[in-house]
Amino acid sequence: MTLWEIPLGVMLAYLFCLGAVVGSFLNVCIYRIPRHETVIGALRALTFPPSTCPHCARRIRPRDNIPILGWMLIGGRCRSCRNPVSIRYPAIELLNGLLVAGLYWAIVPSGYQSTAADSCLWTATGPLARVTLSHSQQVWLLHAQYLYYFFLVEALLVATFIDFDLKIIPDGVTVPAMFIGFLGPLIVGRLELTPVWATMPALQEILQFVLPESLARLAHGPPVPAWIDQYPRLHGLSVSVAGFLVGGGAVWLVRAVGQWILRREAMGFGDVILLAMIGSFMGWQAAILVFFLAPVFALLVVAGLFLYRLVVRPQSRQEQEIPYGPYLSLAALVLLFDWRNVWPAMQPLFSLGPLLPVVAVLLVVLLIASLLIVQGLKWSLGIPLFPEPEFGEWTSADQLQFFSGYDRHEHTMPLRSATWPGEQTGRGSAGYNAWRR
Repeated sequence: MTLWEIPLGVMLAYLFCLGAVVGSFLNVCIYRIPRHETVIGALRALTFPPSTCPHCARRIRPRDNIPILGWMLIGGRCRSCRNPVSIRYPAIELLNGLLVAGLYWAIVPSGYQSTAADSCLWTATGPLARVTLSHSQQVWLLHAQYLYYFFLVEALLVATFIDFDLKIIPDGVTVPAMFIGFLGPLIVGRLELTPVWATMPALQEILQFVLPESLARLAHGPPVPAWIDQYPRLHGLSVSVAGFLVGGGAVWLVRAVGQWILRREAMGFGDVILLAMIGSFMGWQAAILVFFLAPVFALLVVAGLFLYRLVVRPQSRQEQEIPYGPYLSLAALVLLFDWRNVWPAMQPLFSLGPLLPVVAVLLVVLLIASLLIVQGLKWSLGIPLFPEPEFGEWTSADQLQFFSGYDRHEHTMPLRSATWPGEQTGRGSAGYNAWRR
């Protein structure tokens, strides 16, 4: 049996096992990457030291490291100290196995018998629809696309769980993935979802009758450049660069506007880099769709959690901040798996040509207006407009000033029992007490 004759079921089973093994490595990434500030330091920490139990620091045996089954064989407890091992480890391995196999089924649904039109990434303006390719060339490019977006899915999974745990997205996750996002099109070409520039003649004819004459002329922008198909690698790189700039720029703009009006951090800088990384893989059109789709998922989850706390756990503390990276990742996955249905519906919006900057400016004005309306409603309801200032770091000077408020002669009129010599030193009474003794 040759590689081209492997049944689809066997391939999916193999990819599930491979995804579970990679998921075991992703658990290491989730745990170790946030503990290093530099990208190089985070990457080096992934290979050394070997995996150990966080409780007893005993090295984990190879048979206990088998994905999913290893956790079940030890009964969810460390073999040495019998402390519990979180169920999240096999859950991530299982989830990643399903994602890796599911992504293959979506992009190459019929295995080696698939054509470009069968893929979830196929659209009429996509790279595989604009050129004539043989069946073998189509299958090869479908597998290249699968491998390319496989790295995106893995990076999104790691970023999601780190953001859930620590509310940060380290550069050790996004920067290496972003490097692959730029490098893939340069090596292979024709990996992008859509061209960097697209127009719709039918839409331009409609706008000619709807818009004023001056704006209608703008709608008739330049046609699709010929070099897009002549130089597929150069075009793929331009798609990645445009996606990086638009994706990162959109979140950075919201971050800056929110901080200006609300006087607080609206989005973390890790979210800026995360959407820039997503844009480097999926292009600027998909990055904008992710930007607008992620808040929908976030609102649904936050509303569900609010109702849960209201009904089931009314005394629980309501968190003021939520990690936003998981919802950006979820939006990117939804678009990736259903791109062939999403893009035809959204293509007219991105085919406005030179009118797109006008639409972008209007959206920014609407964002500022909506934030000002929110502030006005808070003012009318008596809610503080800005968060209360937080205390900074407790310094040594603060410690000395704190102790200076106590009576110097604590042995005669003690306001607080001095049990640590450092307190006497901080009050300047250590020498006095030593003289008395």
